[in-house]
Amino acid sequence: MDESVIGRVREICQRLPEVEEKAFGGHTAPSFRVRDKLFVMTSEDGLSMTFKGGPGVQEALVADAPDQFFVPPYVGSKGWIGARLDAPLDWAEIADLIEDSYRLIAPKRLSSRIGEPET
Repeated sequence: MDESVIGRVREICQRLPEVEEKAFGGHTAPSFRVRDKLFVMTSEDGLSMTFKGGPGVQEALVADAPDQFFVPPYVGSKGWIGARLDAPLDWAEIADLIEDSYRLIAPKRLSSRIGEPET
């Protein structure tokens, strides 16, 4: 597992309001939740992450960059997207995708606070 890559994912997630890092099920890999709802999961080997996408996003990302994005097993049919973390990454795009996943999962009151300074 590349700790620097997982560290960057963690940093992006933890900038968002009320995010909690908590492993999923019996796994030990970092996963990120808002109000106990998952919005980002990383794989046990640290080579990929999974996040929620809006309508059409999964199809567009997989079609445009199949070496970077994929349809994950189990949750892919629900619009979740897999991203390979062992490929060259556009961190601005990854941050946008993580924020979009958060917005889809978090209550509107919390998602409206993205980008506000902490008080």
